[in-house]
Amino acid sequence: MTIGVMMLSLIFSMLMILFGTTSPVLTLSGIIEGIDFNETLMHGMLSFLLFAGALHVDISDLFEQKTIILILATLGVVFSTFLIGTISYYLFNNLFSISIDYIYCLLFGALISPTDPIAVLGILKETNSPKSLETTIAGESLFNDGVGVVVFSVILSIILSTGTQLHASEVFILFAEEAIGGVIYGLILGYIFYRLLKSVDSYPLEIMLTLALVMGGYSLSYNLPYHIHVSG
Repeated sequence: MTIGVMMLSLIFSMLMILFGTTSPVLTLSGIIEGIDFNETLMHGMLSFLLFAGALHVDISDLFEQKTIILILATLGVVFSTFLIGTISYYLFNNLFSISIDYIYCLLFGALISPTDPIAVLGILKETNSPKSLETTIAGESLFNDGVGVVVFSVILSIILSTGTQLHASEVFILFAEEAIGGVIYGLILGYIFYRLLKSVDSYPLEIMLTLALVMGGYSLSYNLPYHIHVSG
């Protein structure tokens, strides 16, 4: 399904480019400029993507693979950031003769290191792969976002800093807010809605409560009177 959606998106993009040559109203740049991608992705699409990934993960299976998931979601993201950043640096500067500083390549590595396992899980199910492998990949993808945000934010702070020193305590606080705080926040909301769902016996109402959790959970953390700024 993910691959099919990607192909449809490519076809749609090509059609928009063709139509843009004949009608200025349908230019791709004009449509893109009217979209707030930060708002659309972070407050709209991301919560549904993460919910879809977590929906099919069994908690007991998740705890059985907790060690490898923890390693992949922390050290794996950091290692991937430096690996991708280093490869990108040598490709741009040596192969393509494009001068880019190493720190910007690391920022790119931090941007794409957190994984989206939906397409991979589809392939694993078709090949009858071990359940533990599916759980590991799905579980890692659920927890690597907080680490990815911290790594990206630290590198971005280094780029934007003008002689100011970034302290280790600031990195720890950022990690606690985004990763640890996000887990605690998710457990609290999950338990509240779990009790609500057990108290009702109406399928339409259960769907509405589930959608309310998915759509409102992330936005709530950024719209409380005192912003808690955790990863939703």
